[in-house]
Amino acid sequence: MAYIREKTEELTGYQERRPLKPSIDLMCDFVMVYGTDETMPERVRQFADAGYVVHLMTGIAWGSYQEYLNGEWDGRNHWDEAQRNRQGEDVLHNPGVPYMVPTVSFADYLTERLKAAVDSGVAAIHLEEPEFWDYSGYSDAFRREYELRYHEAFVPQHESLDGHYRCARLKAEVYARALTRVSQAVKEYAKVRYGRDLRFYVPTHSLINYTQWKIMSPEAALIGISEVDGYIAQIWTGTSREANMYEGVYRERTFETAFLEYGVMQELARGTGRRMWFLNDPIEDRLSYTWENYRYNYQKTLIASLLNPEVWHYEVCPWPGRVFEGKYPRIQPDGMHYDVTSRATQEARTIPDSYRTFLSGMFQLLGDMDQKTWRFEGMQESVGLFMSDTGLFQRTYPDTVPVVPDFEDMARSVRVKNSDERTEAEEAARQEKAAALNQAIETDAAMMNSFVTSAAFPQFFGLAMPLLKYGLPVRPVQLDNVRRFTGYLKDIRFAILSYEYMKPVSPDIHTVLAEWVRCGGTLIYAGDGSDPFHAISSWWRDAGYENPAQHLFETLGLGRSPEEGEYAFGKGRVVVCCLLPARLSLKKADADAWRKVVRDTLRRGGVEWTWRNDITLRRGPYIICEVMDESVTDRPKTFEGRFVDLMADGFPVITGKTVRPDEGALLYDLDTLGAQDFAILGTCARLWDVEISGDAISFRAKAADQVLVQLRLHLPFPLKDVSAADEDGQAVDVACAMDEKTGTALLTYRSVDRAVTIRGRRAD
Repeated sequence: MAYIREKTEELTGYQERRPLKPSIDLMCDFVMVYGTDETMPERVRQFADAGYVVHLMTGIAWGSYQEYLNGEWDGRNHWDEAQRNRQGEDVLHNPGVPYMVPTVSFADYLTERLKAAVDSGVAAIHLEEPEFWDYSGYSDAFRREYELRYHEAFVPQHESLDGHYRCARLKAEVYARALTRVSQAVKEYAKVRYGRDLRFYVPTHSLINYTQWKIMSPEAALIGISEVDGYIAQIWTGTSREANMYEGVYRERTFETAFLEYGVMQELARGTGRRMWFLNDPIEDRLSYTWENYRYNYQKTLIASLLNPEVWHYEVCPWPGRVFEGKYPRIQPDGMHYDVTSRATQEARTIPDSYRTFLSGMFQLLGDMDQKTWRFEGMQESVGLFMSDTGLFQRTYPDTVPVVPDFEDMARSVRVKNSDERTEAEEAARQEKAAALNQAIETDAAMMNSFVTSAAFPQFFGLAMPLLKYGLPVRPVQLDNVRRFTGYLKDIRFAILSYEYMKPVSPDIHTVLAEWVRCGGTLIYAGDGSDPFHAISSWWRDAGYENPAQHLFETLGLGRSPEEGEYAFGKGRVVVCCLLPARLSLKKADADAWRKVVRDTLRRGGVEWTWRNDITLRRGPYIICEVMDESVTDRPKTFEGRFVDLMADGFPVITGKTVRPDEGALLYDLDTLGAQDFAILGTCARLWDVEISGDAISFRAKAADQVLVQLRLHLPFPLKDVSAADEDGQAVDVACAMDEKTGTALLTYRSVDRAVTIRGRRAD
């Protein structure tokens, strides 16, 4: 039972730049002390004394590095290493804090800063968010990196397709180099100086989000850095509420986007032996939303993360001080907060007590997700959808390709948000404007180019969203991994590929794909060859092919330009669809046609995909479900049996659960327990020292300060005479409500800044 565990398992953790205090003592396993300033050693000591495994986190792309920038570190001014845009302006993370070009010198500076953390005894170092913006790349330092890498004069990215692709690829490469250099150096320092094996992790956004936001970063390339021990998948409302287009509606789809984001991040750890923590955030970086909006979206990302069962480690909360001590909504007059007009008069308030209790329960629940058995309802086959780091490199067209410069503003004006409060007239006006925009995308080449390169990322979501919305748990897979790992595709019989939004780094990828098809795999290729980046200087152009798909088809024995249709190859099949994936997002008819192609392909492979509006996973004793709107039906999903509702106040025992569209559920199935089993069904406090002997039970519990702690236990006997006392022997009021039909008890008390010992006896 992972609820009762040693902190050395490091299943759950959080990051915080503040000193330890009762309100943020979340009773997880490890804490990432943030930043390397002069207070860092004392903060490390505080958390270590409290029993936490202590890590250190800091930024690799940005931070309080003024001593380096201003020349105090080595006597040379380094402001030329700030990322700069086309206008020569520094690209800033915060005022006075630029995003960096990660030069060798900067990597050596970070190494020196990090040695102090090693001296303080941290078990691991996290260098987060290696980010190089697509629109940057004009500083003197980047010009030097370009000329050193390519042995030719610098070509600005806006001048040509080749120039843009090369600059973008280099931006990811220099961060991979920096991570390699720093990780090697600090690990060596820890080993030589202290005889310790230091661990090194990279917290990073998902490949989907970085591609949406046009941020260059090494993603799958991190697998090639042997000193990297794992990652944190930085996925939360702020990434997953980014709007996309589906059936002509441009809106936030937090659950669906998060499900795909967590899915692609599984691939960084799959088969590597490396650690992956999934991040959940109870709020987000934009601080103008209400607590109700934060909770709605947190639940979406929580369910999405739990529906990816090959990861069971979690960062439960970044910046808990911001969550448990902040007041929201905060209105900032920068025009970027989409619900400011409807929330402007609402009074800011601290976290509601019910949300504090709910979060405390989820933080503990996430420590019990190492379940050895899991099964999706419905189709059991994995359908892969290929992604690649190369998709990052072609997210913006140079000046040689026509675009509509104000497209993002036009799209923002028709965006539907889950916090909107429009009148019917306002909504009608929005729909009219959206219809006009969609028509323009279909008919105008420059508008389509703008749509393809927009944050909607329609080339990917056009393929993924119609399938996921109808209950197919699409699995994003890393194209580059097929050549890294033998048998990477062994668990996948069906896969979807398009080179309209990414490119293969070498022709041997096609050799592996062809062998996979020959042995029984089914590959669905979707593309029309229209992507301008097909024309870049590349291995396929050098070999005489117009685009990489021609080489793929030839390798599969189809010639260079096969007609649409299905073809046999060995024991497997190839389905060719001549279409631009982005168009699948504009009309329901096109989404329906794409769904039919995939369903018919699966059926001919002996697999039946029954369209449904939910994704449901049974993960050990847990049932995790999300029912989606915009799907094949608007009917709710009903569960019948005996359950504990883990997302409801008091972890109530229920005999049925109805989940409506746009709702999720997290249930504990009581029928997985025997009558005499002891089990922690839900708890807002960490438990340890559990003893059940004869007619008595006792245990210790602790939560962050001032949480309404609720514990639902399954017991071998009914309880009476339940009492509680803190570490000083002071009595703590505790209530006990027995449900004798299910053998469960609900214990409730208000937490204090110390552990509580709870005792009870068998009732007569």
